[in-house]
This record gives sequence, C-alpha cells and structure tokens, in this order.
Amino acid sequence: MTAMTTREAQAVDAALNRFRDEQGALLPVLHAVQDNLGYIPQGATPTLASAFNISRAEVHGVITYYHHFRQTEPAQHKLAICQAEACQARGCRSLTATAEAAVGCRLGEHTEDNRWELEPVYCLGLCASGPAVELDGKLYARITPERLEALIRKKELS
Repeated sequence: MTAMTTREAQAVDAALNRFRDEQGALLPVLHAVQDNLGYIPQGATPTLASAFNISRAEVHGVITYYHHFRQTEPAQHKLAICQAEACQARGCRSLTATAEAAVGCRLGEHTEDNRWELEPVYCLGLCASGPAVELDGKLYARITPERLEALIRKKELS
C-alpha cells in the first residue's frame, strides 16, 4: 500500500474528524477527501478501514464501485467525450480520434505529464445537439473535429 503524503493524511484526518459523530459516514468522508484533494489516495484505505472498523477490501470496494471516486491525482485538463448512441450517430468517433491525436493519449488514459486526461462518458444530457464533450467542467454541443482542436489549442495556451 502506498504511503500518504502529509497533505493527503491531513485531508483524510480532517474528513474523519468532521464526520466522526455520524453513523455510516464512509461515503461522506470519501466525498470530503475527494472534494479536498481531487482524488482519494490509495494509502487512505487502511486508515479508513481502521476508523470505520471494516476491512480494507470493503473500503476499496466502495471506492471502486462508485464512478465518481478516483484514486489518482486528476490531470490539469479533463476532456470527456460522449460515446453514447446519439453522439455516435453524430460523429463522436471522429472527435475521439481528433482528441487522441491532439493531446497524445488514448481515451480512458492521461498523458505522461498529467496535463490531459481523456474520459469516455455515456451521456452528457445533450443528446439532441451532439456530439457533445465536457472540457474542464464546461459542456459543449455540436462539436466538430475542427472546433475541438480549437478548444484544445486554447487550453494548451492557458
């Protein structure tokens, strides 16, 4: 198991202290840690298991069950590309190829310098105006490969 940094340990301790009097507080603690750090450190599993008197496997199971939780530090820029049927019909596959070439990693991966992360998603709620992407939390509809390249270039300059 990976040891936590001081910052990570402080975030876990703060979350545990905040919810120490609540019954069944594992999920609120996990959310608080993720909100603070952007991820849940892998080294937090033993600490959380001990605090809640449950097994490490149970903590790991909760973290990995919920798609929201991540165990690695997020990339500087996150590009989510909808892969659902409506967006497929409108060209999301060409957007995916464009994004992979532009940022230098494949869908579901991040660049070695952790500057970019490409994430497949299966609905951004813009089915009638696809293909859709989400870039650093902002939604974009009716995206063309050219428009996507322009968005990526703009982020590269920031």
